[in-house]
Amino acid sequence: MMNNAFQRLLLATEHTEHDAGAERVALGLAQRCGLPLAAVLPVASNAEYEAVAPQQAARAEAEMAAHLQALRQAARAAGVQLQPRVRRGPELHREIVDEARALGTELLVARQRGRRGLLARLLVGEMVSRVAAEAPCSVLLVPRDAGMWARSVLLALDPLALPARHAPLAAAAVAVAQACSLPLQGLCVVADATPSVQARAQAALAAVAPQAQAAGVAWQAQVVVARQAGEALLAAADASGCDLLVLGHLGSTARQALGQGRWPVLLVNR
Repeated sequence: MMNNAFQRLLLATEHTEHDAGAERVALGLAQRCGLPLAAVLPVASNAEYEAVAPQQAARAEAEMAAHLQALRQAARAAGVQLQPRVRRGPELHREIVDEARALGTELLVARQRGRRGLLARLLVGEMVSRVAAEAPCSVLLVPRDAGMWARSVLLALDPLALPARHAPLAAAAVAVAQACSLPLQGLCVVADATPSVQARAQAALAAVAPQAQAAGVAWQAQVVVARQAGEALLAAADASGCDLLVLGHLGSTARQALGQGRWPVLLVNR
């Protein structure tokens, strides 16, 4: 699937209901790419609490062992070589980020927790936000009900970003679309329709076209004038019928998309 873009995969999971989509997609990626799958299961650890409540600590350990066994069974059923590790520490996000750094991870797959209608800063769970912000690699955030994408990929470019920043996003999006035999759609949202801004947006999208053509990927692009980039992205995603969004970072636009909880969102960090 994404073997041209990412080789070293890491699944971050607590094996809760919210992690179901991330586990499903991570196993699917590893299976289709013929890659091993590393997994980190972070556990909150507090020595003082464990000393005064040993029974609850023992119960938590038993639950983690059961989660680990269930994950191993799912990997065996998918024919995936699983390389799991339990990491304990006071901050779950730190254990995940440190494991990604230690393994030289290229793509970290994690859950996406958000509920429609909350304030933008609350649309993504704190742990997920911190993982996405601090991860040393690209991050794929997956809603719990999502599966592998099968319709189209939507690439959103910031027209004000430097062209060098667009290059890794375009490369990743093209690689995903090519590996999945899916069309790729490009989007630039501009706040005003001045010729200079429009030209910059058009140039950013035009730079992707040769890459898509060389990869045999169907490519369409549009520039949308809108004050609210997040709302414009959501409208474009709905209109396109895409089932994967490719973005540059966890800004307000990405948070709005994540808050909808409808699409896996790939945040490319290169």
